[in-house]
Amino acid sequence: YGVQTFLQVAAQPEVMQVTVKDWPDMLERGVVEGFYGNNWSQTDRIRQFQFYGRNKMTVYIYGPKDDPYHRYRWRENYPTAEANKMKELVAEAHKNKVNFVWAVHPGIDIKWNKTDSLNVIKKLEFMYGLGVRAVAVFFDDISGEGAKADKQAELLNYIDEQFVKVKKDVTPLIMCPTEYNKSWSNVKGGYLTTLGTKLNPSIHIMWTGDRVIADMYEGDTEKGGMKWINNLIQRPAYVWWNFPVSDYVRDHLLMGPVYGNDLHIANLMSGFVTNPMEHAESSLLAIYGVASYAWNPDQYDSDKAWKDAMKAVLPSAAKELEIFATHNSDL
Repeated sequence: YGVQTFLQVAAQPEVMQVTVKDWPDMLERGVVEGFYGNNWSQTDRIRQFQFYGRNKMTVYIYGPKDDPYHRYRWRENYPTAEANKMKELVAEAHKNKVNFVWAVHPGIDIKWNKTDSLNVIKKLEFMYGLGVRAVAVFFDDISGEGAKADKQAELLNYIDEQFVKVKKDVTPLIMCPTEYNKSWSNVKGGYLTTLGTKLNPSIHIMWTGDRVIADMYEGDTEKGGMKWINNLIQRPAYVWWNFPVSDYVRDHLLMGPVYGNDLHIANLMSGFVTNPMEHAESSLLAIYGVASYAWNPDQYDSDKAWKDAMKAVLPSAAKELEIFATHNSDL
């Protein structure tokens, strides 16, 4: 990352003698491919990883809703051709110093029994064989049996103890809860507090904010914000920020500046990942902004980061890109 910072400085028109003293305020910074719609292509993802590496992002979470082996057919292994593509992606991510997190989404039809617990482990073992060293379990956008907090906690702790801790080289488990934002949470029902008290402390819990699409702020333990959720789950939330994702407005491109998040809450998050558009290249402007925000939020300047992103994404036509992005910005 020091090298990347130096290269950014050295690219300026005139560089005097410099000393680089730089460090991130958030340890986990990156992207979750978690949208509905067309999945990114192999080329899209490889180009993304290279961009993340240049901009000092640490994590990519694979969880596209329309991958059947992630969701509807989660018990089945990828066919050989698809498995080989996944192996290539994992290697490319690691080459760019990006931790490739593969997510399984079993809640849609999971049976709370030993057989399905083992099915999850078997699937994760298969992914481990493809080079994956980080895993997540998603329970978002489901209802019924799969949404029971105590059962989810039991399964996640089982995965943590029988897979993550056994492997030694697998990073802490990440989970996306069913109640992943405040507006959908039933505090009296005890879902979030059950996760907080029963989940192993090392397991990260994702959170999108007060709503599905919301900005993060400090808040308090009574009304909302980061302190509200952290108090319930008894750990800093792992933020899943739903921008510039556009699966709810697929006729729009959301290419405006990254703004709205509190600049002084890095200590209240265990990670910050952006959920982008199905249009990989058009998402790069926002991803650049998130990389800048998550590295040093105290000094983050949204307008400057947005204009810097133009030069980083399309240096040969940065001004033209800015005109295009200006007209494909906020709703």
